[in-house]
Amino acid sequence: MQSVSGGGHWGGGMFISARDQARFGLFTLRRGTWGDRQLLSKEWFDLATTPGPANGSYGHMNFMLNVADEEGNKRYPSAPAEAWAHLGNGTNMIYCDPVNDIVVVARWIPGGAIDGLLDLVIGSIDDTAAASSGSR
Repeated sequence: MQSVSGGGHWGGGMFISARDQARFGLFTLRRGTWGDRQLLSKEWFDLATTPGPANGSYGHMNFMLNVADEEGNKRYPSAPAEAWAHLGNGTNMIYCDPVNDIVVVARWIPGGAIDGLLDLVIGSIDDTAAASSGSR
C-alpha cells in the first residue's frame, strides 16, 4: 500500500503528542486566541460549533458537538451541551468544555469509556468546588 511519508493511519493521518493535542484543544477552547493574539476569527468558531444540516452533532472541521439529538440524547450525557470533542483514529480524543473551562486529552481510550471518564473529571471539579466552599 502506498503511504504518504510522515503520516499515521496509512498516510491519511498525523503523528501528534498529547501535549500538542492539549494545545490544539486550548486553542479551540479559547476560540482562536493564543496568548494575546487572535489567530482565527471568532466567527470561524461560531461556524465550527454550529450543528451542520446533514448531521446535527457534527460542527465544522472535526468539531463533534455534544448537542442533544431529536430524542434528547447527547454524545456524552455527563458533559454540558456546549462541549465538543475532536476525535481521531483509535479514539484519540481532545475534549473541550467551555462551561468547566477544561481540556481533556485521552489517547486510545475505548469509545464506550469516554462518558465515564468525563463524568469522573467533571465530577472531580464539582467535588473540589463543593469542598472549597465548605458545602461538603
